[in-house]
Amino acid sequence: MDYIFFIFERLDWFGVVDILLVTAVFFVILLVLRDTQAIVLLRGGLILIAVLGLLTSLEVLPAFSWLVSNTLPALLFAIPVIFAPEIRRALERLGHTGTLVTAGQHEDTQVIDEVVSAVTRLSDRKHGALIVLQRADSLQEYVHTGVPLNARVTAELLLQIFYPNTPLHDGAVIIKDDMILAASCVMPLSTSGSLVTTPERKMGLRHRAALGTSEVADAVAVVVSEETGAISITHRGRMISNLTDERLKNILLTFFQPSRPKNFVAAFFATVFPDWNSRRWERRS
Repeated sequence: MDYIFFIFERLDWFGVVDILLVTAVFFVILLVLRDTQAIVLLRGGLILIAVLGLLTSLEVLPAFSWLVSNTLPALLFAIPVIFAPEIRRALERLGHTGTLVTAGQHEDTQVIDEVVSAVTRLSDRKHGALIVLQRADSLQEYVHTGVPLNARVTAELLLQIFYPNTPLHDGAVIIKDDMILAASCVMPLSTSGSLVTTPERKMGLRHRAALGTSEVADAVAVVVSEETGAISITHRGRMISNLTDERLKNILLTFFQPSRPKNFVAAFFATVFPDWNSRRWERRS
């Protein structure tokens, strides 16, 4: 207790600010790594460091303490390699903060109506589909993997694209504004491991691709199951399944007609911490 009182007596405003900054750094790291496979690696690494620290503190193990003290610094260089995808994603989010102050995602209501109409009819017929709606992050690298269309969004065109056994029914359709950029696009599969720990673990490649797309970009992906006809939507590594046409439309309107950030601070938090905003569409669904 005397030691604790001694620390508080020496604590000043600069010390409080210092502690808050360190806390904020750890908070951001944990927030970025949340719901990813990296959080498991981080937990294992912290346990390993704690165990090694305890063992090296024992004076009866001098050889082991020497080994750990000389090899542990080298392990720090492995952190950028292990957490490379998460670090890249965090830097990409940070890079978008400067563009979101005046940018507001706005999608024509007619486009949303066409997408919802097509998805509903595909669901009734149990025709599998994956429709990706681009937002701020560019999906051009995935557009190049498909067949360029550059056609206006219509329900009939989407139905024709995803008709079984047609040349374009495999892969994803990428939509930007009111245009279908390409069809039969190859999207990245999910690497977060969430499909292993959630009910969605039995879903197929379309759902994995939808989750994977939502992990690498802020796009919204709509999936129709080929087996059950169930409608799902993904964003930022989260998936909501068994949607009705009304719920799907409400969620899409939430994404593509949001309120503009009022200032740079609001834009910063909306971009770096997208999980905070994503809870709004989960509640609305």
